[in-house]
Amino acid sequence: MAAKDGDGWALCARGHRHWGLYGAAGLLAVHRDDEGVPRVLMQERALWSHHGGTWGLPGGARDSHEESVHTALREASEEAALSGEGLRVRGVYRDDHGGWTFDTVIAEAATLLPAVPGNEESKQLRWFTVPEVGGLKLHPGFAESWPQVQAVMEPDLVVLDIANIVGARAEHGWWKDRQAAAARLLADTAGASLPHQVLAQWFPDVVAVVEGAARGVPSVDGIAVVDADGSGDDAIIEVVRQAKPWERVLVVTADRALRELVTGLGALVTGPKWLLDRL
Repeated sequence: MAAKDGDGWALCARGHRHWGLYGAAGLLAVHRDDEGVPRVLMQERALWSHHGGTWGLPGGARDSHEESVHTALREASEEAALSGEGLRVRGVYRDDHGGWTFDTVIAEAATLLPAVPGNEESKQLRWFTVPEVGGLKLHPGFAESWPQVQAVMEPDLVVLDIANIVGARAEHGWWKDRQAAAARLLADTAGASLPHQVLAQWFPDVVAVVEGAARGVPSVDGIAVVDADGSGDDAIIEVVRQAKPWERVLVVTADRALRELVTGLGALVTGPKWLLDRL
C-alpha cells in the first residue's frame, strides 16, 4: 500500500477512460448564507489536464488503502490549498460507471473558505451559486452527476425519540435502568452508518431527545442530547420547529400522534426499525 498507487488510467464498463485505478473522489464544499442560499466551490482545470479548461471539483485518484472522504480532503489540500478546517462532511454521492466509481464528498463549509491553486492542476478556484454553475463549461463527469448531487446536498437533521426507540429495541431489563439503556443506544448509533436512499454514506446532524428517568445521559460523538423538561413529544416538536427552513428533518418514532404533529410541521418520519436494523 504505497502513496499514489492509484495513479493510472482505468477503463469502465461504458468504455470510458478514467484517471484512478481504484476509482476517484472529489470535494464539493457548500456554504450557505444567512438566508440559506448555497454557494459551491469549483475548480477550473488547467488546460493541459484531462478535460482541461472545464470546471469541476478538486479531486483525484483514490489510493488502494483510502476511503473516499480521505481522498477528497487530501486532493482538496493539494489542488485548492484547503486544510479541511471549517469543513463538515455531510455525505458521499457515488457515481458508478461499472467497475469504476467517482465519489462526490459533500461537505458543509462554515464560511466562503479562501481557496487558491495549490498545484499546477488548478487554473483557478471560485465560489458560485447553483444557477451560476449551470452557465459554466463543466467537466463531463461532473455535468452528468450534478443534477443528482444538487438533490442531496441540503443539510439533514435526524431527531431520535429515544424513549420510543429504546422500547422498540426491547433489551432485557431495559426498564430497570432507562438511562443506561439510552446510553447504550446512543453509543451504538454513534458508530453506525445511517441508511440513505441515494447517498453511499450519510452523516446528518443527529439530535436525541430523552425524557423521564433517562434524562442526564451524556452526548456522544456526533449526537447532541436534549433533555425534555416535560413531555418528550413536546421537546421533539420544539426541535423540529427550530430547524432551519432549508434543513430536511427526519423524526424517528413509532408514536402515531407525534408522527402526525411533526409531519404537519414539514418533517419526514420513519419507525425505530429503520435505525435498529443498522445496529
